[in-house]
Amino acid sequence: MLKFALKLDGVASFALGLLTVLIRPEVGMPVGWQIGLGLFCVFYGAGVFTLGTRANPDRRIVLLIIIGNLVWGADSILTAELKWFPLTGVGTVLVLAQGLAVIGFAVLQFIGLRSAASATGRGTQPRSRSLA
Repeated sequence: MLKFALKLDGVASFALGLLTVLIRPEVGMPVGWQIGLGLFCVFYGAGVFTLGTRANPDRRIVLLIIIGNLVWGADSILTAELKWFPLTGVGTVLVLAQGLAVIGFAVLQFIGLRSAASATGRGTQPRSRSLA
């Protein structure tokens, strides 16, 4: 599940970034921001996909990705709701949709990380009770 969630995040981020850089749909965001975010998504997507191909993805990196996705998703929702940019109607829908998708990736990755930890015995172990 974890590897699937990482690969899905990687493919979606890479594709969104590539579309943003190549097509640059009119969403009401400054072109420089749009290109910069698109390029970030291309490199991020390639990196996350690569992490998903590893036999045992590093837990610490996965946790950073989960936290980053939650921050990105919250920022996307705030960007649309607080009108930090003069987004068009289509831009608002796209920003909200990708924000919710990114939060969804974080949830899938968290579930996958927990199940991987349980399967390998690397999860939280109960404390032993000593009488001393």
